[in-house]
Amino acid sequence: MLKKWLASVGIGNTKIDTQLDDDKLIPGEIFSGKVVMQGGNTEQQVDRIYLYVMTEALRERDDKKFYEKVVLEKFALADFFTIGAGENREVEFNFTLPLNTPPTLGRTKVWIQTGLDVPAAIDPKDIDFLSVEAHPTMRTVLDALTNELDFQLYKVDMEYSKRYDYIQEFEFRPSREFRADLDELEVYFFLASNQVELVLQVDRRAKGIGGFFAEALEMDESYTRLTLSHNELEQGTAYVADRLRDTIRQFI
Repeated sequence: MLKKWLASVGIGNTKIDTQLDDDKLIPGEIFSGKVVMQGGNTEQQVDRIYLYVMTEALRERDDKKFYEKVVLEKFALADFFTIGAGENREVEFNFTLPLNTPPTLGRTKVWIQTGLDVPAAIDPKDIDFLSVEAHPTMRTVLDALTNELDFQLYKVDMEYSKRYDYIQEFEFRPSREFRADLDELEVYFFLASNQVELVLQVDRRAKGIGGFFAEALEMDESYTRLTLSHNELEQGTAYVADRLRDTIRQFI
């Protein structure tokens, strides 16, 4: 009876450890591993093992900025079972990392959070940080911006957006071709299996009295969209750079 009561208040809980086969991942690829469990001081019922792909996004509320945890995807590994006192058990998993998983560039963090749904007890959790590389589609666009158009990537962060919910923001500064025309360029990626949609925020440099007036009223920023198909992306960074150049120049 005492052991059952201890389990119900979370003392002597089952311990968990998620072991990934590889912690360096690319969105859209398979990631695999196993959840290793060790029973506590008493037998415990486990309703479910769950696995979350997590990140955090900067948000502002009441003039205060803070990072808020964001669930990108949730996976269920196993349903109801009982793990005995001191018992060791392993559950293997194999899932696809969501396409919307942001690369861990700048201040962006991504991790796998695993937990056991244990009735009337403290929910044991395990956190494993990932190194997420940019999806090849995103990499092509980033290379076109930095190598072909000579933009400098200076900030990457996940942020809350009223328009797009939680989204990774890439901020660039022009260093050659667009130096006289732009203060900065912000890019948002929306990946799909056969294309990428880009949202570009073009921040024009103030020129003359009219330009300074527009900047003061925040009228110097324009949003536009550019969709690149898989076939277009396969034509390489020079082609993608030309599409980006033509799109940006419409606003300067």
